[in-house]
Amino acid sequence: MALCGWWLIHFLVFTSCSAHDFFTSIGHMTDLLFTEKDLVTSLKDYIRAEESKLEQIKKWADKLDVLSAAATQDPEGFLGHPVNAFKLMKRLNTEWGELESLVLTDVSDVFISNLTIQRQYFPNDDDQTGAAKALMRLQDTYQLDTNAISTGELPGLTLTVDDCYDLGKVAYSEADYYHTELWMAQALRQLDQGEPSRAVDAVTVLDYLSYSVYQQGELERALEFTKRLLDLDPTHQRANGNLKYFEYQLAKQKKVEKVEKVEEKEEETKVRQRRESKDDYLTERKKYEQLCRGQGIKLTPRRQSRLFCRYYDNNRHPRYVIGPVKQEDEWDSPHIVRYHNIVSEKDMEKVKELAKPRLRRATVHDPQTGKLTTAHYRVSKSAWLGAYEHPVVDKINQLIEDVTGLNVKTAEDLQVANYGLGGQYEPHFDFGRMTDVQAGGATVFTDIGAAVKPKKGTAVFWYNLYPSGEGDYRTRHAACPVLLGNKWVSNKWIHERGQEFRRRCGLNETD
Repeated sequence: MALCGWWLIHFLVFTSCSAHDFFTSIGHMTDLLFTEKDLVTSLKDYIRAEESKLEQIKKWADKLDVLSAAATQDPEGFLGHPVNAFKLMKRLNTEWGELESLVLTDVSDVFISNLTIQRQYFPNDDDQTGAAKALMRLQDTYQLDTNAISTGELPGLTLTVDDCYDLGKVAYSEADYYHTELWMAQALRQLDQGEPSRAVDAVTVLDYLSYSVYQQGELERALEFTKRLLDLDPTHQRANGNLKYFEYQLAKQKKVEKVEKVEEKEEETKVRQRRESKDDYLTERKKYEQLCRGQGIKLTPRRQSRLFCRYYDNNRHPRYVIGPVKQEDEWDSPHIVRYHNIVSEKDMEKVKELAKPRLRRATVHDPQTGKLTTAHYRVSKSAWLGAYEHPVVDKINQLIEDVTGLNVKTAEDLQVANYGLGGQYEPHFDFGRMTDVQAGGATVFTDIGAAVKPKKGTAVFWYNLYPSGEGDYRTRHAACPVLLGNKWVSNKWIHERGQEFRRRCGLNETD
């Protein structure tokens, strides 16, 4: 019997599908939209002020243009009139000075001041890099084509040549030459189609392309890109050096191909040994991504026939005798159920309102240091809400106890999480949700081949321990990257302690 374990209720209350780490929470990123809107308003005010100033200067210039044109036709006759002479003295002594002051007046102060204040809340380089890597993660998980993303086939804005180039540079800085090639090739494709660029040309893109494919072992393609670069810029120093190097390496490669097959077999053995250490992770990663795409789900028609929907009153619990809750089987073994319409729209919005100011980057336990740390495989922000903080939190806790029959007094506080751009949590154990999303964001179980899609206002529940207290390794699960939408979830981890008389141990380990 484990001394301390967790039984898990995953409360999928799907509500809608430093100050940095913006990319890890869509909820926090929405603040940036309003910041930018405020800056645009301020910028328009500045433009109007500049236009007003220029209009005054233009009127003055037009008036003097007419006057000086007439005066210079007969200067002596013009100045022979005492009023004209007086006004000339006045203009040169006073009015031109006033015009100078007007020209020198800086009407940008308010805009610059506002920009300076808001800049402290802007995303930084890490945020931009994180957002770029998230886009690439979505690209891999859902097998999206760069051209489809760039041209807006995925609903949303299109990407410019400069956008594609910047994505390629982020990948390059991470030594991710696979994605460097993909996005530099897309940038080149759009340049070839005649799209103008603000800051990049074909020579620069080809330079990155040749190096990225070389790093992936494709010498012939690296040579091809280098030759195309030199056609555009024959004096390119690095490309000329690379041309000779690639030609030398290709000649050397042909000699290597003639080496005896015995040596090839020895090398194959070494490669296989290097790969074996990664096989387990890669196999699970492949399963995870397939399940996220809706592929590889192991629910046969026969097993599907054993899944039902029902009105559930939890053994005639007073709360549900008159108004039972809608319960749906999501999986048979381990048993995973979904409760529909479990939380109201009003309560969901209140939970989000309470959590948003306290959202912080979600962490994981580092087994080497024993400390909590952020990780690339968990992209979200979370906050913890105690029952004492607001009646709605206490109400949700009581609802969980009523519907599960478990004691929540020893449970963790309610965790509220908001997933960011490409937000995900790779396969893990918990030894726990709130929004509809347009695409992606499912919870998948890699061991059993199950996928549970997000649905607003529902709660999903399963046990991750057997009654004996032993861990149920079939409940290893992951949160898929959110492709489109905004995913808010609430998790409730219920401790084993306190359930001794509510879920009794059996005679066997798995009872």
